[in-house]
Amino acid sequence: MESVPYDKRSGKIWFNGAPVNWSDVKIHVLSHGLHYASCVFEGERVYDGEIFKLEEHTERLFHSASRMGFKIPYSQELLNKATKDIVAIQKIKNGYVRPVAWRGSEMMAISAQQTKINVAIAAWEWGPYYDINKGIRLNISKWKRPAPDTIPWDTKASGLYMICTLSKHEAEQQGFTDSLMFDFQGNIAEATGANIFFKNKSGELHTPIADSFLNGITRRCVIDIAKSKGIKIFERKIKPEEMIDFVGCFLTGTAAEVTPVSQIDKYKFTVCDLIKDLSKSYQALVRKKTAA
Repeated sequence: MESVPYDKRSGKIWFNGAPVNWSDVKIHVLSHGLHYASCVFEGERVYDGEIFKLEEHTERLFHSASRMGFKIPYSQELLNKATKDIVAIQKIKNGYVRPVAWRGSEMMAISAQQTKINVAIAAWEWGPYYDINKGIRLNISKWKRPAPDTIPWDTKASGLYMICTLSKHEAEQQGFTDSLMFDFQGNIAEATGANIFFKNKSGELHTPIADSFLNGITRRCVIDIAKSKGIKIFERKIKPEEMIDFVGCFLTGTAAEVTPVSQIDKYKFTVCDLIKDLSKSYQALVRKKTAA
């Protein structure tokens, strides 16, 4: 993965209506989005030059903005075209796209009625997020996903990720790759940036109900793939102590794709054939190839 800092890279970023030189994209230090987290974003993957589920990601960006109380000043069609254009300009074959929208610096207070909405789209080459061959290890976070009546939980809003960063940093300091977060009731919720699935001894999959965290686009794709293979899936509340009865575990997300998990705290899991097959089928889907 390229080690150049993200503010020192070359090429173009689509910024408020046009491609701008990467180093010339600037925002003011008093932008409302920086101080009060009035910011929403997306993460998209490029496979073989094509953006996977672009329209669904753009639709979710607009949904997130609406839930945050602001209107993106462009149409979804224009942003879809702008995203494709910037991927082409950057000559991205296999990479990542980050659309982001935020309130600007026209006023500085909790109220932001007169702020301009800024929009940017950046893209860069990016490989696999995790080494999925051995499975990753998770600790259990001390932070819980907030109750659904306390935050706009069904959005990809920047403020929701504060506790994710805290959780992931603590996990890394303890020698783990990521962290498992519980919901406000103490049930299993998700990892810091990915949804979670478990496999039981009967080959069935169990995954938490997405009622206080994002129902990921990759999550929905993997559920469809599993159902097409005749695998039974149960979306339900899952208690932490149930992990002792599961034999397999994996994460799903645009960045994580399908990532096996070998350990969560004291619980151990096997990187089994079912999970490997789901990962292979997902790669076939995103690259529009036929799974062997």
